Amino acid sequence: MKAGVFQFCPAFGEVRSNLERITTALSGSGADLMVLPELCLSGYQFTSLDEVRALSEPVPDGPTVQALSDLARSRKMFIVAGLSEQADGKIFNSAVLIGPEGWMGTYRKTHLFFEETLWFSPGDTGFRLWEAEGVRLGLMVCFDWTFPEAARSLALAGADIICHPANLILPYCPDAMVTRSIENRVFTLTANRTGTESRGAKPALRFIGKSQATGVRGEILFRMGEEEEGVRVTEFDPLAARDKRANEYNDLFGDRRAGMYDLE
Repeated sequence: MKAGVFQFCPAFGEVRSNLERITTALSGSGADLMVLPELCLSGYQFTSLDEVRALSEPVPDGPTVQALSDLARSRKMFIVAGLSEQADGKIFNSAVLIGPEGWMGTYRKTHLFFEETLWFSPGDTGFRLWEAEGVRLGLMVCFDWTFPEAARSLALAGADIICHPANLILPYCPDAMVTRSIENRVFTLTANRTGTESRGAKPALRFIGKSQATGVRGEILFRMGEEEEGVRVTEFDPLAARDKRANEYNDLFGDRRAGMYDLE
């Protein structure tokens, strides 16, 4: 599989312009699977709930999913994108999975970060998988990386690749994703953004870039620069994630002693 990310700086509130940039970038990627950043159409630093509502849309009937579905169909690819979703009178920080046949599913961010708690409802989808031409994909969003239970839940369900849209401002995630891949023997694709946002007299938020693909043994397949913009793609065998053997005596999942863990 050829899989990668598009790291860029979305223009706040410019949904159509951001979508045009994404379409142009992904059209020439040659990838089977592409992951985009969290809230990649709207931008991140909101100043009011009205602003959040104005930049949110229904899924799958909104313009973003429709446009990305057209792109996925024409390029025969799978796309994971972060967006602000309106549903049932609530707003969620969501990621959608789109394939050649259109919208496949939505994950709503479980662990909200910082001011996201002012704007978004906590995700209610739980952690689940979708199959893309025989490859099992799981989704999590940004701050979910801090909670090892998120990646572990996806891995125990059988994920081969964890797709991870993000708007990272903390510096720890790229290194932490090495651990998430090692402890779960899965591939991870973290798509972060670049740039700075400072709106409504709030302190500036600087996004760290460093989008990354990580292999099942923690090898960094690529890590982008802090300010680098563009598409990065790597090729790997996603089914390697199904071999959980650490050596001839140990299996990472087979050796788990679930009854010994008090996780409540």
